[in-house]
Amino acid sequence: MPYVIESRGVRKSFGETEALRDATLAVSPGECVGLLGPNGAGKSTFIGILYGAVRRSGGDLSVFGMDPATQSRDIKRRLGVVPQENALDEGLTVEENMLLFARFLGLPVAKRAARVTELLKYMSLEHKAGAPIHALSGGMKRRLAFVRALLGDPEMLILDEPTTGLDPAVRHVLWEKVGDLRRQGKTILVSTHYMHEAEALCDRVIILNHGNITALGSPKELIREHTPGFVAIFSAAPEVCAKLSKQSGLVVDNRGDVALVRAPALDDLVRLQRELGIEAQQLRPANLEDVFLKITGEGLDQDA
Repeated sequence: MPYVIESRGVRKSFGETEALRDATLAVSPGECVGLLGPNGAGKSTFIGILYGAVRRSGGDLSVFGMDPATQSRDIKRRLGVVPQENALDEGLTVEENMLLFARFLGLPVAKRAARVTELLKYMSLEHKAGAPIHALSGGMKRRLAFVRALLGDPEMLILDEPTTGLDPAVRHVLWEKVGDLRRQGKTILVSTHYMHEAEALCDRVIILNHGNITALGSPKELIREHTPGFVAIFSAAPEVCAKLSKQSGLVVDNRGDVALVRAPALDDLVRLQRELGIEAQQLRPANLEDVFLKITGEGLDQDA
């Protein structure tokens, strides 16, 4: 089966700055792939290259078997994009916004209203059809951005930080919708700062750092390869750090107010607590955030 995205050695330079280096990957139909990395890692650049908004400096790239550099219009017809900014017309109502975009997409006139109504209901926004955009909450605006992305019944969705800044309840609603779209067979590329989001939604994740793909695999594979075992989170108070430093064979990662200790088995960490006479703030299995921190050497943004 042909790949939806096939990238070989794709790179992008802005003057002397290399934003993307040797991006090589393939995405199969129906896959959900996460794109992770610190700010400036190259995520937005790669997303822009995929649908022709940014022209690559080199390498080979096909999306639906087409080259975005020369066939971006045909590619966009088969894509739905939820950008970082909602970019809704504040002077129009919810329904008017969606009907206008349906017109831009070239949906037949006779089908536009029904499609808009169907998707507003799907995203639980039908009761806001006549409301002005400024009357919507942030979560409602984000759900409306999903409606807009789905109007053309796209084969692939690109979600650029789809839940940043939303409260947990709205975030989980959108996760449920992404899961439903996966079950419908949509291919999904999601850029996110939320490691739990990527771990919960994605078949595979790509970690970008300084323009390079530094890791690629399923969340479980990456955890097993880079940070296997369990993690204890201790206070990074000086007296705690002093005790930890005297323990041989520990993997200790100081992260501001906390110190993370990794061990192969949970029993090792339980025994460490007893030996130190200090109770950990948390004991848990290693997760994708641990992988991210180890590979990139950077913490999460405060707004993530």
